[in-house]
Amino acid sequence: MNIHDWIDELCDALDIEIDVDESLVLDVAREAAHNVERPAAPVSTFLLGYAAAQSDADPDEVERLAAAAMLLAQRWEKSADQLAHEDDDPEVEEELTEAGT
Repeated sequence: MNIHDWIDELCDALDIEIDVDESLVLDVAREAAHNVERPAAPVSTFLLGYAAAQSDADPDEVERLAAAAMLLAQRWEKSADQLAHEDDDPEVEEELTEAGT
């Protein structure tokens, strides 16, 4: 199974019919996880979905909402404590190593 199969099965289980731009949703999740904190990823994507539902899932509006969420995450200021512990995160360590820092 892959992500597309999972989405199809989950939509069936939730009794919904919708085209999902999973790359857009994953982009929002990534920005929230990396710039805010990990638990912000699922919460942010849930809230994006809720906002999308309020706009009748208009694709242009969903893109605008996702862009607003990502911009907010990118501008989010982390506390000194969060920054101090980022190096404890294996994903961050891997990204730093790949970046050559």
